Formats: sequence, C-alpha cells, structure tokens
Amino acid sequence: MGIGNIGLPGLLLIAVVVLVLFGRGKISSLMGEVGKGITAFKQGVSEGSKEIEDQKADEATDVTPAPAPADETKDKV
Repeated sequence: MGIGNIGLPGLLLIAVVVLVLFGRGKISSLMGEVGKGITAFKQGVSEGSKEIEDQKADEATDVTPAPAPADETKDKV
C-alpha cells in the first residue's frame, strides 16, 4: 500500500486526528496564515514579472529606420 492509495476514509481519519491534536481554533488560524502566504506569494510573482517586463522594455532597441541624410546637391538645381 503506497501513499497514493490513501483514499477518502484515510483522508477523513487524518483530518480527524489533526483536528483532535491541534483544535479548531489553531487550524483556522493556521489556514488563515497559509492564505496570507499564498496571497503574498502571488503578489510577489506578479511584481517580479512586471519588473522583468519593464526591464525588457527599457532594453528594447528602436528599430525605426533613420532618416536618410539630406543631399544638398538635390536642392540646388
């Protein structure tokens, strides 16, 4: 029996044991902290990707062709 074959009864047993050991208040506060951590992680990832995009935009080169130099002999016809 591997760890992948726990099933629903096994998960329920684990949940009951955790509830008895830690108590309802401790588990709810722990889940709140996990939620805050996930939110902070997502915010950090989005800020990091925005910073990378901004850096790439700053490093992007201008690919518009330069205007041709004006030929002074053309004007003196």
